Amino acid sequence: MAYTGDDKILLDGLKSGLEESYEKLFMTYYAQLVVFAQKMLGDEDLSRDMVQDVFVMFYEKRKELNIHTSLKSHLYQTVRNRCLNQIKRTQIRRDHHADMFVDKKRQEAEFEDKMLETELEARIFNVVVSLPKQCRRIFEMSRYEGVTNQEIADKLSLSKRTVETQISKALKRLRNKLKDHVDVALFFVLWLMS
Repeated sequence: MAYTGDDKILLDGLKSGLEESYEKLFMTYYAQLVVFAQKMLGDEDLSRDMVQDVFVMFYEKRKELNIHTSLKSHLYQTVRNRCLNQIKRTQIRRDHHADMFVDKKRQEAEFEDKMLETELEARIFNVVVSLPKQCRRIFEMSRYEGVTNQEIADKLSLSKRTVETQISKALKRLRNKLKDHVDVALFFVLWLMS
C-alpha cells in the first residue's frame, strides 16, 4: 500500500506530539486491529492488550518512526508480528517445538486473508449500521440471526411482504455502497449465499 498525503500529515502530527493526531490514529484503527489480532490469537483480552501495547510503543517511538508503507499497513504488520511472536512463545512453552513457522507462504496468505476479511467486515458493518432502524433490525435478524422472513414478520407484527421489502432495500443499499470495491463485492456475494 502506498504512503498517502493523509499519512504524511498524520505522521507529522504524531512526530510533533499532537494529541489530536494520536487520537485520530487510535480511533481509526484500534477496533479493527483488535479484531485482526483476535482472529490470530483467539483471545479478545490478549488481543486488546497487544494492540494497546502497539499504540503505546508507537507513541513512545513517534519521533523515530520511519514508515515507507501506509500507516495502516505498518500498524497491521506490527500487530501481526506481535501476534506471531506471542503464538511462537505459547507454542514453545506448550511443546517446545518452533517448527510452526515452516510454511511462510501459507502464513502470508492467511495474513492477507485475515486483513482483507477484517476490512470487508468493517465496510459491511458500517453500511448496515447506517440503515434505518427497522430496516437494520430486519436485516440483522435475517442475515446474522438466521431468522426466516415469516418468523421476523410474526415477531415484529409485520407482513411478510414488508419484511421482504426491507431486506431488499438493505441489500440494495449494500450493493450500491460497496459496488466500487471488487473484493467487497465478491465477499458480499459469497456471504449472501451462505
